[in-house]
Amino acid sequence: MGASPETETRPRVVFTSPLPGHPETLLEGIARTTVHPFGGSRTEEELAELLREATGTVTLLSDPVTDRVLDACPGLRVIANYAVGYNNIDVASARARGISVTHTPDVLTEATADLTWSLLLAAARRITEGHAMVLRGEFEGWAPNLLLGMDLHGKTLGIVGMGRIGRAVARRAPGFGVRVVYAQQNPIPGSEEEALRARRLPLRELIETSDIVSLHCPLTEETRHLIDAEALAAMKPGALLINTARGAVVDEAALVATLRKGRISAGLDVYEREPEITEGLADLPNAVLLPHIGSAGAETRESMARMAAGDVRLVLEGQSPRHPVPET
Repeated sequence: MGASPETETRPRVVFTSPLPGHPETLLEGIARTTVHPFGGSRTEEELAELLREATGTVTLLSDPVTDRVLDACPGLRVIANYAVGYNNIDVASARARGISVTHTPDVLTEATADLTWSLLLAAARRITEGHAMVLRGEFEGWAPNLLLGMDLHGKTLGIVGMGRIGRAVARRAPGFGVRVVYAQQNPIPGSEEEALRARRLPLRELIETSDIVSLHCPLTEETRHLIDAEALAAMKPGALLINTARGAVVDEAALVATLRKGRISAGLDVYEREPEITEGLADLPNAVLLPHIGSAGAETRESMARMAAGDVRLVLEGQSPRHPVPET
């Protein structure tokens, strides 16, 4: 039997990838849902074809929801981005068309902060190098100079961007005996500074004086290549650069050149041209590289999926979404 006339008139919602927890079930009864298999990065043309007849969509950070895509999809009423970031979406063009744009803030804060410290510890104590050594059968017993790394106690952690994730990273620092400084345009409230034992510094001073520089700022035109060759050269010898924010905040070619000199080490979960990795980066022993798994706790990812689908449902029911992207 074919679909009933009532079903055929329901709005279509397109999930550009399967998501944990099957959040499409939250739309049962009000929408026809299509879940596309995830095939990696899509072009504008491919995405436009997927969304051509959609009223709503749940997108990934890798989906280029540009003005051209929006032009090709006149029926769209809501775009729910399965991420806290939304630099993949032309938000101004969407709003000009009356399209609601949502994201998934807060829910991934703690998971990403945990992953930041995982990267930090792995880079500081050369965990991946040691793991590879054991797997290669090269471990010949304890030795005084084997894989000497950074002691964290008494070190200074410089956080660039003191938003939700930056503050969550800072909250974990006292347990390791690590001091916190931070850089961003506006200071956080004094009560939060006191609670986090954090001190605000100009960015250049933070880079020059921190033992660990951890990036947690959004990607904007102002922050693109914020960490460039000059900034990398200003870091302390032996310092760590950790990036769980957005890859293009770092000039990756300059980072490879700096890492090759052995002055600093790095831990990266994001890349400038994902999924492409800048040539030479994967060959460096002083770089710990992860495949963009900052929010990849099972509970966190399922909560993100429910949040995105729930906002789509609200819009289709004529209500305001709970998690719109902020006004700029």
